[in-house]
Amino acid sequence: MKAVIQRVKEATVKIETKDIGKIKKGILILLCVEEGDTQKDADFLSDKIINLRMFEDANHKMNLSCLDIKGEFLVISQFTLSCDCSKGRRPSFDGSAKPDLAEKLYLYFIDKLKQSSLNVEAGVFGAMMDIHLVNYGPVTFILNSRQ
Repeated sequence: MKAVIQRVKEATVKIETKDIGKIKKGILILLCVEEGDTQKDADFLSDKIINLRMFEDANHKMNLSCLDIKGEFLVISQFTLSCDCSKGRRPSFDGSAKPDLAEKLYLYFIDKLKQSSLNVEAGVFGAMMDIHLVNYGPVTFILNSRQ
């Protein structure tokens, strides 16, 4: 399971013109479920993201987690993170999990984040979405449950 996470001042996901999810200060999560991923991968990544110290303390050091600042999460499914661009010019997405498994693990991941008692918003699995964000820093990390 892969995730690109961005520290944001705010983020919104829209389908057509309708807001589906909106957060203020927190973390935007672009989540990819890959072949072979299990709930163990979702457990690892959700715990890592909830507790990752990527927010500044009073001394401007990244010492605070989303939990510490009572931030929010916006989760977006993004199978394109599994791309393999090593051959040719067209990306291959063969590493992505099949949609039925991917959606189950995506929803499981969201439920794990909700156990933190922080606000969790989400996009619609498999939908074409517009994401608007204000990246704070900018701070962006790439996480992989297999590394």
